[in-house]
Amino acid sequence: MTLFNSVYPFYPQQSKAFVFNVATIIVIVVFLTFACTFLLIIPGIRGRARLYWTLRVLLSLFMGVVIVTVQFTGDWETGWVTANTSYKSFSHALVNADIGLHIGLAGVNVTLRGNPVNQVNETIDYNEYFSWSFDANYDHSYSEGLERGLPSPILYVAEKFTTQSPCDVHRQYRISGHYASATLWVAFCTWLISNMLFSMPVLVYGGYMLLVTGAFMIFSLLSFFSVRNTLVCPIQFGTTILHTNYGGSFWLTLAIGLLCFTAGIAVVALHYFNLELLKTFFDLHDNKVEEHQEMTEVYVNPHVMNKGLSAPLPSKLNLNSV
Repeated sequence: MTLFNSVYPFYPQQSKAFVFNVATIIVIVVFLTFACTFLLIIPGIRGRARLYWTLRVLLSLFMGVVIVTVQFTGDWETGWVTANTSYKSFSHALVNADIGLHIGLAGVNVTLRGNPVNQVNETIDYNEYFSWSFDANYDHSYSEGLERGLPSPILYVAEKFTTQSPCDVHRQYRISGHYASATLWVAFCTWLISNMLFSMPVLVYGGYMLLVTGAFMIFSLLSFFSVRNTLVCPIQFGTTILHTNYGGSFWLTLAIGLLCFTAGIAVVALHYFNLELLKTFFDLHDNKVEEHQEMTEVYVNPHVMNKGLSAPLPSKLNLNSV
């Protein structure tokens, strides 16, 4: 890379969306495939069981897709600010832009969008991702950003999360993100187990596993919450400070965790207070009744029955005549 007037040239970089990325889209497509496959076979289910099956399957798939998807999203914590700031090093030119910070479990996204987009003979529309996952080095990603000549606002925000920053938040966010991701994977495993248990006669165990699933989702939120207020040095552009708040992924995880708790408590309560209703909802009660009827009902030919009744009874055997 050559210098031009002591400034690194700006080449277009590949950006990663701070909410949706390739991994997120793949997960959603897989679960949508499962849902569409189920909708194709749902007409074969008769009676009220069709409604119960649809409600159970779609609700369960929604829980599963959220548990997996939020691990790859980047809006667990997010914030925006509009400010007049310098655009690049060794230049006094100021631009008016929206600066966004989006923190996920595996890294941060920094967004820079000009107002308007075309200013100082540049197209100001950047979205850069800096990862701290196990297979990536955050400081190395930041150094590459310096070499590429990213705009100053992006480098300023990204520098706050380096290991050498006086803010000292890199280790906290990295560790809390790894713990939150690990507990979410455990929640996904317990969600799978709960679905298998719901196909068995003893439904209460599936309810218990739903409670465990909700507990692990809450644990992941507590892990991320532990570093929410650790930022000791503000991200400031002139007199304007960039403040962050919990994002959509955080609140969606909380909602699904509470939903798992509610569904689990409902299953356990129905098991102890109204087992027949619970079996009807899971389409187990009717099946058992039909199987019992099939085992107890015996077909008798009336012609044979009448013939047997009209036939004379056999006389007693005279043992003395033998």
